[in-house]
Parts: sequence; structure tokens; C-alpha cells
Amino acid sequence: MTDLGQRLDELEWVPRARVTPLRRLEIETIGDLLTHFPRRHEDRRRFANFPRDESDRPICLCGEVVKTQLRRFGGWKKIFEVTLQEDDANALSQPLVCRWFNLHYVQKMIATGQRLVVFGKPRLRGKRICMDHPEFEVIENDDDLSIHFGRITPIYPATEGLSQRALRALIYHALEQANSEQFDPLLPPVLSAATHRDSLRTIHFPDSLEELASAREELVLSEFFAMQMLIGSRRAALGRQTGRSHRADGKLLEKFMRNLSFDLTNAQKRVIEEVQRDLAADRPMNRLLQGDVGSGKTVVAIAAMLLVVDSGSQAALMAPTQILAEQHYAVLQRWLEPLGVKLSLRTGDRQEDSFLPLLSGGATADIIVGTHALLYESVSFADLGLVVIDEQHKFGVSQRARLTAREPVPDVLVMTATPIPRTLTMTAYGDLDVSIINEMPANRGKIITAARDEKSLGDVLTFLREQLQAGRQAYIIYPLIEESDKLSAKAATAEFEVWRERLRPFRCDLLHGRIPPPEKQATMERFRRGETAALISTTVIEVGVDVPNATVMLIENAERFGLAQLHQLRGRIGRGEHKSYCILLTGETSPESAAKLEVLERTRDGFEVAEADWEMRGPGDLLGTAQSGLPPLRLGNLQKDVELMKRARAAAVGILERDPLLEWPENQRFRRLVVEEQGRTFSNVS
Repeated sequence: MTDLGQRLDELEWVPRARVTPLRRLEIETIGDLLTHFPRRHEDRRRFANFPRDESDRPICLCGEVVKTQLRRFGGWKKIFEVTLQEDDANALSQPLVCRWFNLHYVQKMIATGQRLVVFGKPRLRGKRICMDHPEFEVIENDDDLSIHFGRITPIYPATEGLSQRALRALIYHALEQANSEQFDPLLPPVLSAATHRDSLRTIHFPDSLEELASAREELVLSEFFAMQMLIGSRRAALGRQTGRSHRADGKLLEKFMRNLSFDLTNAQKRVIEEVQRDLAADRPMNRLLQGDVGSGKTVVAIAAMLLVVDSGSQAALMAPTQILAEQHYAVLQRWLEPLGVKLSLRTGDRQEDSFLPLLSGGATADIIVGTHALLYESVSFADLGLVVIDEQHKFGVSQRARLTAREPVPDVLVMTATPIPRTLTMTAYGDLDVSIINEMPANRGKIITAARDEKSLGDVLTFLREQLQAGRQAYIIYPLIEESDKLSAKAATAEFEVWRERLRPFRCDLLHGRIPPPEKQATMERFRRGETAALISTTVIEVGVDVPNATVMLIENAERFGLAQLHQLRGRIGRGEHKSYCILLTGETSPESAAKLEVLERTRDGFEVAEADWEMRGPGDLLGTAQSGLPPLRLGNLQKDVELMKRARAAAVGILERDPLLEWPENQRFRRLVVEEQGRTFSNVS
């Protein structure tokens, strides 16, 4: 028997040629191989009849190759066509034509007389039923035929040099060779070890679709439970840290509020009260502040920092980019320096020396604004009481920990203008308390969003000039800095001179990430002062830029941006009292692009946009496992398996509430408590 930790390159039955491609899939041991789960299964016990019409649902078919043909078009382009005849074909059966465009390797793999299993969407092309770029597998008559055919067959994530057939045979052999006593893996069992072993076998080679569904549910529960125990123990550890109460009389905050030219929304007031309670407590605050673009998160952050400064400590505000850090610094200067609050700016490229050094022996800043430069030892805090992290998703858990790794532990407020689907809030941010600003300020102008074909650029240009003549300003956004041979998309630098000619005599400026910081800052200052009418830019202005007079945003090649990113970009307008316009220019006519842009035309609600984005893109690695410090999900799907996540979370919370000092997972009490909990929480596993 082979141990789960046994390296594959040490096993005689693993061909040497397979080791390198397996490593590309991060498969190095028997355990890795057995937890390389199928992405889907094909029911090859009985194949469907060849279709006579097209379908939007992919189907699995099997037939004999009766003809192959290589056709050329457009000079150098090639189509490889394979005609399949249905097994036991009758007079009504119509052949299926499979086509691959410019995939030369396919031609070397398929020959007349072979039996082929194909998976794809049948489409009607003239009078022929075709599948374009179907997944395929050649059925060979050998000793392993029963592994690949005549059963519910697993289809795995694969790579070059490792076919489905080869990978499937390796996993089948590994299941026979592996030490079954070790099938109780590093993941804590939410069911019995025996059930877990059976589920692990069944997820690869099920005897029925019902068994497959049950095995998947059990393994997903186990995976989610391990994740929730990690999140829960992380949260419990934060609660045990030594913090410090930041009680203040609130006079500085009251003075700030009196000077504001607008009233706070009820949502802002509610969140400030939540933050104030946290700051007054002895344990460190760890709070996530969610708010849509333009909802007023900055005011809440300033309120938190003023309460801490009033208590005698320092606050730090960390932003992901220099432009955003400088934007925050300018806003704080305008609002807080009249109150006598001392400010300092630290980024990778510049610093304001007015109140440095930050050591207690010299003049100290009350609030330090910066980028990731604040993480490093060159910045010394005299008495850091609060860390505010803007756009949290662009920082990782390890970076956050580095800034708070001091005694006493400072309070932490992390903010995001990228609304997070509810299931993700339970996972990636499960160690934080959550506040949501679900109300927009009353003084914001309406934003009209419209998708337009690039052929209507002339009409768009006329409208844009009318807005500039009325005294408004505009952003013109491109997906690329410079033109690319690989991507058919416009670039900011190439289009800049074009826009200068189009918009004369109005001034245009260029902004992108490669411009030197002093020049970048000067460009933004001219735009803020209204000296520049139109800013031709990349997504460098995606977050934090606040110019109330900018009321038009034109996004070229809008189909190349993500839905959430388009919503963030749109948030740069509509920040003043004037009506604003977001024009999404596209030459793409695909249904996917049209659906994406239609969402933005329909709604300004960032939470609705986030859910739609999630539905369209699929879950992927939305946890940002490298950022969140959580293990990647191998099997669970945060969209489909919401109820399983809730059950796993309930079990983890129940265990940690009963034993908050639990050290996970190297503790025998953990396994005892799991066994006790499973009878209640997981008794309804189908």
C-alpha cells in the first residue's frame, strides 16, 4: 500500500514523462492526485442519438470517424474537419461534423476508423450539424477500456502532455494502491472517516449519478467546514489580542461635523456609531466597511481617525496606489488642517516632511497617509492606534498583519467600494465584523448609462463637445496604455493626439500608470482645478479620484473591462450636483458582452452589479486565496453551494463558541467536538 504523502516521481507505475505535466497541475504526491477532482462527468453508459437540430446545452456523443479533411481559408488559416457516423446508425441518422480552427495538433491525433467521444454544443451550419472545438477523446481497445468507457466517466482539469485518458488511469491506479487508512485527510472529517473514504472514491468513479451527488455534497461540506474552522479560529485569535480603548469626548469629531457643507446619511451615522463602540472597547476593532461608489465611506473613515486622534493616538490611512493616497491626503488637508490636525504623506516615491520624523522625540503627525510604503521599517509610528485600509481587496492578509503586528494591537477598519456577494463575505472576510453603507448622499447628480456601437462615435463626439462647452469635464478611458500586437484594443497613448485634435480648443491631458509620479500629480491637479477639460486615461483613475465637475465618461472597448471594473470607473462621475453620462462604446456584438453592458444600463446598485458579475464570470478564485490567506477551493462552488457553506459555518461557529480557546487543527479536542457536532449539523446529508 502507498502512503498519501508518497511522491509520484518515486513510484515505478508513474511514467517519467507524466511527472512534469503533473507538476504543472501542482500534483506531486498520491494525496494531490486523489484530490485532483473531476470538473465534470460524462455518462458513457449509453450515448444520446446524434442530434438533428442545434442546442444551447452541450451533449456527449460517440461515433466512428468516417472522414477527415483539412481546409484552408484566408491564406494561412486552417479548419480541420472530422465527420462522425453514429454507432448503429439508421437511415434517419445524420452525420456530425466536428471542426477545429487553427489547432494543428488535433489533426495528428484523429484518424479515419477511430471511435471518438465528443462533448460540445451542436450548431446548425447550413444543412450540416456541427460542433466547433468540442472536447474529444479517442477510444482505444486496450486492457484499461473499462476505466474510460461504459461507465460514468470523470473529466479532469488537464494540461499539455497529460491527456484525460492518462490522467484518469493514474487516478484509478492510485485509488487501488493508496493506503485506505490514510483517507482521513488533513481536512477535518465532518462525517466518519469511512464515509469520507467512500466519498473520495465515488467522486472519481461513481456507480450512479445519485451516488455522485451524495459524495460531492459530503466532500464539499468537509472542504467548507475546514475553511470555516480556519476563519473562525482566526477570528477567535483576533479577539484574544491585547488592544486598547480609544475613548474620547468627541469634540474634534463634533467640530468636523459642524464644518461639513452637507448632512450625513442615516447609514453613515449608523456606521459611525458602530465604529465608535468598537474603538471604545478593550479588544482591537476588526471591521469591514462596505459601501457603493460615492456612498461616503471617506467621511466615516475620517470620523474614526478623529476619534482616535482625540484619544491621544495616531491613525494611518493606507491606499493601494499613489494617486489614491495623494487624493486622500489632499482631502484630509482641506478638511482637517483647519482643525489643527497634523498630517503626513508617505508613499514609495515621495513624502511630506512637515511632521517627520514620526518618532516621539520629534514633531509627530496625527494622521499618516500612504501606500504599501507604510508597511516598512522606514516608517516609525509614535503611538499607532488605528489603521484604515482603503480598497482592502488589493491588499493581502499578510500585508494587513504586518501593519498590525505591534503591541498594543491597533484597531483596524478596512474599506471596499467593490460590493462583495454575501457568500464571499462569509468566507474571505469572515474574520471581520461587517458594516454596510446602503444609502447614497442626497446631493449627488443622476448618472445615465448607455451602450453605443463604435460606429456612433461621431454622435458621441458632438454630445461630448456640447458638455465641455457647458463647462463640464470628461474622462475618456482605454483598456491599454500602448498598442499591442496581441490584443485588438485601442490604447490611451495612441489615441491621445487624436483626441487633442477632436476637442480643440479644449485642453486634453494624458494619464496612465507609467507616467512619472510628479508629472502624474501635476496632471491630476490641473484636472481638479478645471484647467484640463478632458482626461485621456487608463484605469489608473478607477478608485478614489473625486472631481465633482467631471460629468462625462466615455469608455472605449468597454467589452474588454470586467463588469465590476466598469461600475468602479462609472463611479468617478455623478459626484456633484449635475446630471452625468457614462457612454460604453463597443464594437463587440456577442451576447455575453451585450448582457454585461445591459446590466450597467439597468442599475447603479453596486451590490446588484456584483451579483450579476459573479453570475456571469463564475466563482473562479474570487476568494483571492493568495490575498485572503485561505486554501483554494478544490471542489466547492460558492455560487451553487451556498446552503452547504451556511451549514459548515454553523457547525464551525458552534464548536468555537463552546471552546473559543481551541487550537485548530493540531488538537485532539477538535476531533472530539467535531464528532459531537456532526450528529446535529450534518445529519441531513443526502
